[in-house]
Amino acid sequence: MFPLYVLYFVVRRRHKHIQEETMETEIITVYCRCDDFLISVNHQDDPQSRMSTAEVMTTALTAAIFFSGDHEKSRHFLKEYGHIPEMLSKSQFSRRLHRIPEALWIAFMNMIARTAHSGNPLKIYLIDSFPVPVCHNIRIKRSRIYQGEEFRGYNPSKRVYFYGLKTHLLISESGLPVELFFSPGSYSDTSSLYDFTFPLPEGSFVYGDKAYNVYGVEDELKDREIHLMPVRKKNSKRKYDTLTERGIKYIRKRIESVFSVIEQKFPKHIHAVTPKGFELKTLMFILAYGIQASMS
Repeated sequence: MFPLYVLYFVVRRRHKHIQEETMETEIITVYCRCDDFLISVNHQDDPQSRMSTAEVMTTALTAAIFFSGDHEKSRHFLKEYGHIPEMLSKSQFSRRLHRIPEALWIAFMNMIARTAHSGNPLKIYLIDSFPVPVCHNIRIKRSRIYQGEEFRGYNPSKRVYFYGLKTHLLISESGLPVELFFSPGSYSDTSSLYDFTFPLPEGSFVYGDKAYNVYGVEDELKDREIHLMPVRKKNSKRKYDTLTERGIKYIRKRIESVFSVIEQKFPKHIHAVTPKGFELKTLMFILAYGIQASMS
């Protein structure tokens, strides 16, 4: 028989090999999704570019999936293992990433949304928000990315104040993101309801918490045959029966699980020097989750 310490190192080495294979598979999948998407929208790179836009997007998404959003670690890893041998320098990569038009990221999000619709025969969707702090509360006065009281928000689930952004997200029942946008931390979920476009098929059901009790929006969506069904407040004039109320509360728990998975990938502090950089890194975490969720 082998000594225990020999078996330990054999198992550990085997586990590391499996992890590397899994990483390589996911990186290749991410690149293929990015490349196929750019071909579908007829995006053309400059012939003199050392890195393609698909490679730039893959590097940023790989950072979000495996390196807590650290672009430097992602750059070095992809170059060292030969995935992207013509890797740009730190500053060149940052400029290329920031030059990708916002419309292109929106179209990429829409591609994930189409996957969400096709895999959602019951047409069930969920809506909620979660905070993304830009710094610890003690450092608010020294924050250079965002300034002003509008970015000071409150997280009722954790009963703490934060300083930064809110991410408003609409997802399918399986957890795939369909629509998202950012707002200052003080922006309420009730007000955010007016900013959603709800790009959903007819007959969809959207479940949310008590903050989304806006009868005017409910009526507008009903004209489009989309049913907004938030948890009702005690003084609501449009109460559900007991069984429906319990069902809504049960289904709503799904989005809390999704937020938990997304936030696990966030570092303790998102390193950025500009608002656009901070929002871009936050977006990468959500898109990376969407790609991984669509693969499972």
